Amino acid sequence: MTLLLANARIVRTDAVVEDSLAIRDGLFAEAVAGADRDTIDCEGDFLIPGLVDLHTDNVEHHAHPRPAVRWPSMLSAVLAHDWQVLGAGVTTVLDALSLGDYDSAGARTAMLDGVIGALTQARSAGLLRADHYLHFRCELSDPGLMPILDRHVDNDQVRLVSLMDHTPGQRQWHDLALFREFRRKKSARVWSDEEFGLYLAERQANQRQLVPPSRARLGEIYNGRNIPIASHDDTTVADVEESHANGVGISEFPTTAAAARRARELGMTIVMGAPNVVLGGSHSGNVSAIELAERGLLDVLTSDYVPGSLLDAAFKLTALGLDLPQTIAMVSANPADVLGFGDRGRIAPGLRADLLRVRLVGGVPTIRAIWIAGRRLL
Repeated sequence: MTLLLANARIVRTDAVVEDSLAIRDGLFAEAVAGADRDTIDCEGDFLIPGLVDLHTDNVEHHAHPRPAVRWPSMLSAVLAHDWQVLGAGVTTVLDALSLGDYDSAGARTAMLDGVIGALTQARSAGLLRADHYLHFRCELSDPGLMPILDRHVDNDQVRLVSLMDHTPGQRQWHDLALFREFRRKKSARVWSDEEFGLYLAERQANQRQLVPPSRARLGEIYNGRNIPIASHDDTTVADVEESHANGVGISEFPTTAAAARRARELGMTIVMGAPNVVLGGSHSGNVSAIELAERGLLDVLTSDYVPGSLLDAAFKLTALGLDLPQTIAMVSANPADVLGFGDRGRIAPGLRADLLRVRLVGGVPTIRAIWIAGRRLL
């Protein structure tokens, strides 16, 4: 049986066309006249590829809904997360999990192990709606990184690794006052000046000792497995050049226009957070993703911490003057290409029929139907 979606505006990679779209055996197909088929009138709605999200922290929000609360069932947390990303139109998602304890006395590691276990259980039981894979966010300056990595290094669900260094005094936290305020708000961590000086000295000592060997080992492991590696929060030209020299092909969340420009010159893929677009700028004072998009310095949008931001950001960029095929590619075809998913991310015959039916209501993109591999889930 063929499903024919008629009277639609189909967002292809190079144009928006008013046409009908056929789905057969879970794949996009050529429409055949007289074929045995069901027909849906899309009433002029957009049809766009299912979204591909290469970085979301959202599962952590369900695992730890409050700073001092760990949800007792990781399976229920994972399933709630799955429904939320699906409802945002994300049909393929990389759950971004942090490897490193971040002064949490083991809490973050326990969450990591619990989430991976629950994802495995849910996948085996056929409970997941979206396609879930893993993005390992590796804190290079954390003493706990390598023991965690050793336990999970052979997980075949890993599709992306990012190299992070959140040592205060550089990159994302080059402004120490902003770092102290962030920790105060997020974890109620308040230091005296003397206490902060001791903390800073310890973190910087860890950086000098741990970052170079950790960076080298991760590059050796994952470049050898053809798994893409991203840098994180590149701030200076030197940051970008160091990453590129170590075999990194993705600049994720560059914090300055200078870093993004150098990444483009070196042929790196540039990834920014969709909330940055929706909010009209970075909530932490970094470069605007809109500015980068307008300068041609943005390839991929990722939801970061708000799943619903992906679709909103793509249409907001269009309202600001970018072409819709270009902005939809930032949340579908481009991330699919970066991750090596050649079977999805575009509307074309023979590709997997991951699809959204979308209507603008008051300028807001609203999802009216979702298909994954041709199966309607909404």
